[in-house]
Amino acid sequence: MTTLTQNFTYFIPKSTAGKVAACAGICFLGYCIYFDRKRRSDPDFKKKLRASKRISSDYVAQQIIDLAVNGNAQNQSYNRLAEFVDTYGSRYTGTENLENAIDYMLKKLKEDGLENVHGEEVMVPKWVRGNESLVMTSPRYHPMALLSLGSSVGTPIEGITADVLVVNSFQELKQKAKQAAGKIVVFNEKYVSYSETVAYRSNGAVETAKVGGVASLIRSVTPFSINSPHTGHQSYSPNITKVPTACITIEDAEMMYRMQQRVVKSPTCVIPSNYIISTGQKITVTLKMEAKNYPPVKSRNTVAEIKGYKYPEQVVLVSGHLDSWDVGQGAMDDGGGAFISWQALSLVKQLGLRPKRTLRVVMWTAEKDVKNFDLVMESDLGTFSPVAIQFTGNDKAKSIIKEVIKPLQTINVGYEDRADGTDIDPWMEAGVPGASLHTKDEKYFYFHHSNGDTMTVQDPVSMNLCSAAWAVVAYTVADLEEMLPRDQR
Repeated sequence: MTTLTQNFTYFIPKSTAGKVAACAGICFLGYCIYFDRKRRSDPDFKKKLRASKRISSDYVAQQIIDLAVNGNAQNQSYNRLAEFVDTYGSRYTGTENLENAIDYMLKKLKEDGLENVHGEEVMVPKWVRGNESLVMTSPRYHPMALLSLGSSVGTPIEGITADVLVVNSFQELKQKAKQAAGKIVVFNEKYVSYSETVAYRSNGAVETAKVGGVASLIRSVTPFSINSPHTGHQSYSPNITKVPTACITIEDAEMMYRMQQRVVKSPTCVIPSNYIISTGQKITVTLKMEAKNYPPVKSRNTVAEIKGYKYPEQVVLVSGHLDSWDVGQGAMDDGGGAFISWQALSLVKQLGLRPKRTLRVVMWTAEKDVKNFDLVMESDLGTFSPVAIQFTGNDKAKSIIKEVIKPLQTINVGYEDRADGTDIDPWMEAGVPGASLHTKDEKYFYFHHSNGDTMTVQDPVSMNLCSAAWAVVAYTVADLEEMLPRDQR
């Protein structure tokens, strides 16, 4: 006698996508028939039903991994990203180049067969770097590399020529406040960690202005340098004079500190020849910056979906940001995160899968308030070899996510508490579960916000693994029967 399952196999298509969907359906159909017979008499029915769903989910997860790592989608996210950043380069907010890059992405997402592809209008700040230069004029002529900080004001056309005061901390600046007046303050802070050291980049201009300094130069926030400055955001405070601010290299910050500390003889003092006075070498520099702020302008978040078949109004979000700083190519920060998020949906699409909930990719330019999110995911710390899925949620949700990521053990991806992502922070603070990707990012801040952030930093194998991990978590959560539990806030 021909069984129902045997008849069903005649309808399995030859494509990989069809096979995955059909095989998963056969597995689940078989278990449904079996458990329907056992349902009334078997006290462990619910437990076995959960096990059957686990088998089906694990099978689909492995198909996603195989497609991304060894199948037709191998290196796809890497190649897509390379074409994108080689074509458009850096994509700073408020620029025509970013808008052209967004148009390109919308076209590519539609070509990939994704649904509801559109740009979501947002307002973004506009700041233009312009030409900039920094030259030591005394005790010798020495041009120095620098990058102005985002939102900084510029200098007068002729620049600012002033003596330099080098300090190692905000505390030292306060102690030397009288010496700082009228000087360009150089912060030679040691790199401890990004979260701790970035305070000097963010607040250096304000602290300089408080003591009467005319500009601030910040040692780049990085543990490593090959004479490479790193840019980033900085903040002004109300009622505090806005002074120009920029980052310089580790090498130049340390050089000026050594010069300032160097013991030299004073040529103006009449003293015995066996005495010396520690005055340090006088350092004079000329700083020129054309940096200028403009009114906010319109831009777009880039959005695409795979609509859920059962709960389409509920959303699992995967994301990275499409804009970048105006240096390098923005391949690492955050082209990689944006493109593995696209790849997560692309893998699901290529396998012919459709989850219960809507899968949405957002390539951010700016955050925008949205509701009814089941899980928000962001990759913004590099797409090096993946180590763990980081998660923020209540204990029940954590238990579910730990089960969801078990298939990722085959690619050595585990679980860690606490998700991290500036774009998804507002939702996590509101109680929405959040996830981020932890990778082997030891060298992330070598390239961060610098001219070194190019496609050369990226690795195709690592991006395959990141894409697989991202897709498995997103699809599996989107296909659960219930939303992840959360605490009411």
